[in-house]
Amino acid sequence: MLGKSGKVAVIGAGLVGSSCAYSMINQSICREIMMVDRTYDRAVAQALDFSHCMDFTHNRTKVYAGTYADCGSMDVIVLTAGANPKPGQTRLDILEEAESIAKDIVVPIMNSGFRGIFVVAANPVDIVTYMVWKLSGLPRERVIGTGTSIDSSRLKTLLSEVFSIDPRSVHGYALGEHGESQFVAWSHVTIGGKPIMHIMEQHKERFKHLDLEDIARKTKDAGWEIFTRKGSTQFGIGNALAHITRSILNDEHKIIAVSAILDGEYGQSNVCAGVPAIIGGDGIQEIIELNLDASEREKFERSCEVLSGNINRLTLV
Repeated sequence: MLGKSGKVAVIGAGLVGSSCAYSMINQSICREIMMVDRTYDRAVAQALDFSHCMDFTHNRTKVYAGTYADCGSMDVIVLTAGANPKPGQTRLDILEEAESIAKDIVVPIMNSGFRGIFVVAANPVDIVTYMVWKLSGLPRERVIGTGTSIDSSRLKTLLSEVFSIDPRSVHGYALGEHGESQFVAWSHVTIGGKPIMHIMEQHKERFKHLDLEDIARKTKDAGWEIFTRKGSTQFGIGNALAHITRSILNDEHKIIAVSAILDGEYGQSNVCAGVPAIIGGDGIQEIIELNLDASEREKFERSCEVLSGNINRLTLV
């Protein structure tokens, strides 16, 4: 396991980066947080604002502003800085701008001597994660995207409302692209350990109005619903970033649906997609290969084709 000093740099002091830092502070996830932003004054202001939380938290987290040149000693880099889609655009429509931003950030970070783990949230997250892997030269297990972690959480929330249970009692994943081609692996969704398909078959009358395709659509569109209503998503993804970072720093070996570089898993290579993986002190300890049914395998392949096609548009490959 990589040596850990509990130091995290958050790149991007906007809504997502600040929500992530706030979650980490309130959950006492790390010892130090360094805020980095292209507007240095904003990083300073956010760090100062966060420092005023410490009288009300269980443990003190040291928060300060820094630069890319200061990232060499960090254990984890949380990358949130990126482009935002304009009305009518998808996440993939901002690919060129995202590539330019990633180059401007990753190269100076690696020049600082950083050899830790990247956790990426900038969209299009699967492809930006792939960019970071290529630009950094780090092993694939040390570059992790948030991927479908947030989509899987949204799925659990929607199902918890249908079945009137705690979302943490629902287990299942959205897989593939964090975007339009994602899908829900219904063959692996369980509630209290019982497959959802069995529950629906056993209680046909009770759940006759439950439309799984509609649930999958709402899962996919949930982020856009938030975005169109208030112009951003921040709290869910901020907590997802904190969750992944905690599993790294504490070597928790949690299984989380993340953007991972595939090298033969699910029959895919040289592509980054959302899959369940064991997250520990060295990053991705193992990618979990679910036994997908034929329809799900086809959807996963189609999603990877979308991602591969856009990866081929990059100038860095």
